[in-house]
Parts: sequence; structure tokens; C-alpha cells
Amino acid sequence: MNAQIELTNDIEKSFEKGLENKYLLLTPGPLSTSASVRRVMQRDWCTWDKEYNALVQDIRSRLVVLATTQPEQYSAVLMQGSGSFSVESVLGSAIPKDGKILIINNGAYGARMVQMARCLNIDVVELGYPEMQTPQLSDIEKALEDDSITHVACVHCETTTGLLNPIQDIGRIVKAKNKVWIVDAMSSFGGVPMDIADLEIDFLISSANKCIQGVPGFGFILVKREQLQACKGLARSVSLDLYDQWNTMEQHEGKWRFTSPTHVVRAFYQALLELEQEGGITARYQRYLQNQQRLAAGMQALGFEMVLDQHTPQSPIITTFLYPNEADFSFQALYENLKQAGFVIYPGKVTDLNCFRIGNIGEVYLDDIERLLTAIQHYRQA
Repeated sequence: MNAQIELTNDIEKSFEKGLENKYLLLTPGPLSTSASVRRVMQRDWCTWDKEYNALVQDIRSRLVVLATTQPEQYSAVLMQGSGSFSVESVLGSAIPKDGKILIINNGAYGARMVQMARCLNIDVVELGYPEMQTPQLSDIEKALEDDSITHVACVHCETTTGLLNPIQDIGRIVKAKNKVWIVDAMSSFGGVPMDIADLEIDFLISSANKCIQGVPGFGFILVKREQLQACKGLARSVSLDLYDQWNTMEQHEGKWRFTSPTHVVRAFYQALLELEQEGGITARYQRYLQNQQRLAAGMQALGFEMVLDQHTPQSPIITTFLYPNEADFSFQALYENLKQAGFVIYPGKVTDLNCFRIGNIGEVYLDDIERLLTAIQHYRQA
């Protein structure tokens, strides 16, 4: 009992200090959030309460307005779970039994979509590339000569490497062939300017704990309204039925079908307000871009080589670096040293390379990048 009392006291003291973080998460999400985003989670909410459901409706409206200058074409659906749950919800709800999807795969998250589609017994064509290569548009055109393909999916920012796929160019080809266009913008929406109507995206998928800078617990899908109607009765899952989730929110003014992550939803609303206060997506993109450019320059000055070359589109979200050519280099030692200095970085995910990743998104500023570079320099010199 005494240990429990001591733990409670420690927690209360941490709140008294302003909910300070022990370290910055330099990852592509979960990411470091503001103290105000964390603070609003200290209130409990009832999922049936009109005030809470009105909050959900406001979030849905704000997301659509963030996404496009033509909001009347789209609606937003919130879905419990991580971003991958939302991806699987779209794949399992949007593609009819006789449908067929082309998935462009040049990283771990494209590969995950392929895995999901196969698990759901969806007829899938995989167009695969090495993790450091952007898709060839001519390959996509050739693949779409198969008239039985009904849907096409691609990851926008592939955080395996930090590569940014050319969704505008791909989308032109997809829509010229009159296919349904699905974009996993998990790590880019809210941090990279885009208009999903101009890009002719039918389904865009993202998550609360990415560039909008909320906390993990739900994802969201921005969908053309006619595509939502076409999903009725197609779902391969009860919990991940995209149409039923949307229809319930529409008919019951923000009510989720099943228990929603209420604290996470309230934190996300606060994060949306803070995005607006920062100056919107364009301002946030500029901050992320400055973070990434300074990080890249500083790391190269310290002897680290970037995985993506200068000809490959590098996102402002996360950057991947090769291990230095030193026999005694240890990523784990670097990781632990940086954690003690107040930073958490990511291990690499490229199949055949020894590498690690550093994210630039979240409540992270140029001063934080400078402090990180100083910490790495001190580690290198020790």
C-alpha cells in the first residue's frame, strides 16, 4: 500500500511540474506533444454525452476543411485503434468481393497493406520496389492495363526511409483509368500541404498521433461521400466496418458505434486548435522542413551519410542515416546515450542496410535539433 501511495504522489508531483517530458520523441509517431495537449486528458468524458459528441462532430468538420478547399465532397470517419486499423478498415470495406487492388510497395507500410489485403482474401497485385526507390510511372500505367483492377493504393510518406512518393503524378494515372484512389497519408497529413480534392484522392488515411500532434488511440479516414455510400454492405469485419462507423456518426451526431478513446479525442481537439494557432499546415510544414534540413546538414557534418540520395524526394517527416563505417559503432550505445541526454530516436527498418532514423515532427523546434546535434557530437568525441 505504501508503494502505491508513493507512486500516486510521484504522479501528482509530475503534474505540478507542468507535465514535463523526460525526453523528446524524435520518431514518426507517437511523438512529443505539448503540455496543453497532455493536460486536457485529465478530465473524463461520457461517450453518450451531447457535449462530447459535439466535440467529435467539430473534429470531423475541421479535418475536412484542413484537407481541401472543396469540403462538400468529403466526410471524415474516426476509427478506434492505431493508424493500421484505419488502413485495414478501408481495404476491408471499400473493395467489393469481385474487386482487385494494385498496391504500390516501396517500404514496410506498403508491404503491410499487401499483407492486410491478402489476409482479407482481396485479389491483390503488388507493384514492388526497393525501399530507396520511387515508383516508376510507366510501371503503374502498364499494370493498369489490367481492366479488372478496381482500386489503387500507395503510401505517401514511407517512413521506412523518409521517402515521399509522388502521389500527384500517380493519382493522375489512377484517375485517368477511372480507378478508386487510396492514399495512406499516415505520416504526412497535417504536416505536408495538400488538397485531396485537387489530388482526386478517394480515401485518405491518417492518425491522431502524427503531424496533427495528438496522442495514439484512433485514426481517421477522409472519404468522398459517394465512395462512402458505395461501401455499404461490403465490410469484411464488424469492428472495422467503415460505412457503419460513418453512418452512425452521421445519424447520431458524433456517436461512435463502440466505446471511443474519449481522452485521446479531447487531446486531438486541443492539437487541432494548436495547429490552427501555429498558422495551419503551411506553417507547420515550414517548421518540420527547417528541422529536417538542419538535422541532415548537421548529421552529415558529423560524418553520417543519409540513406536517400539527393535525387530521391526526402520528406520533412523522418530521415534515415547509415551506420558510420566504424567497427566499434553501436546503435544501442548511441541510443542509450541520447536517451540519457533527453532524446529518443528510432532503429532502422530498411531490409538490407544498417541504419537508424531520426524524426523531425511533433513539438520539436530548431533549438531541439541543435541540442540533439550537440549531444551526438559529444558522444562521437567521447
